[in-house]
Amino acid sequence: MDAIALIDKYYADNPRLRELLWIHSRQVADRCLKIAALHPELDLDKAFLEEAALLHDIGILHTHAPGILCTGDAPYICHGYLGAEMLRAEGFPLHARVCERHTGAGLSREEVAAQGLPIPVQDYYPETLEEQLICYADKFYSKSHPDREKTPEQALKSVSKYGEDGARRFRHWMELFTENLGH
Repeated sequence: MDAIALIDKYYADNPRLRELLWIHSRQVADRCLKIAALHPELDLDKAFLEEAALLHDIGILHTHAPGILCTGDAPYICHGYLGAEMLRAEGFPLHARVCERHTGAGLSREEVAAQGLPIPVQDYYPETLEEQLICYADKFYSKSHPDREKTPEQALKSVSKYGEDGARRFRHWMELFTENLGH
């Protein structure tokens, strides 16, 4: 699997968005790899972590978010499941699961329905440790401010808007993936 080639395939016509996607995805991948190195006891698949972290936001090109250079038609919340469709079509179903399960700290079908989110009504929980770690690491970085890294408290606040269940999962991940990276 060549994550960079896939990004290049879909983002060839939009080099500015490709660069923004690359910066964000590289930040997430690097954090995942640092945490994996700190926690050998978790036996994380480092190659998969890097690939899936680099591809977790590949669906943003289909969304409308002009503030981060996205000129597609779909609401931004759709980028996860749209990216999953792209990766399944490319033959990468495990990477696709990361795309569709990284919103907030995961979403339940009840949360999707209650909030009227414009995505298929189903559960979107990160299940494997790799899915959980990518979802966790993603919350520390924003494409609208790629030069900033959120504190754990700021990251927790960002997932809290999706509900207390997500905040509880994120607090669990803060313990599971404890870092000592200068925070």
